[in-house]
Amino acid sequence: MPMPAADIERLIKVSLPDAAIELKDLAGDNDHWAAHVVSAAFKGKSRVQQHQMVYDALGGRMGGVLHALQLTTGVPTE
Repeated sequence: MPMPAADIERLIKVSLPDAAIELKDLAGDNDHWAAHVVSAAFKGKSRVQQHQMVYDALGGRMGGVLHALQLTTGVPTE
């Protein structure tokens, strides 16, 4: 079953409330997403750690309900 953008955004915001999230449906099927997530919580973390934080926020849905996620992350610029 595909995962709508609103569900992805809601899950990420629970763990990263300040996150600015841009989602793009890559195939038009709610199953293949590109996400750009910016959060102050990423400050001082490696890219791998940042990505792990997002995957943790998705609660194990990657590879199941959420088939594919092209992920980029960053910290807010001041």
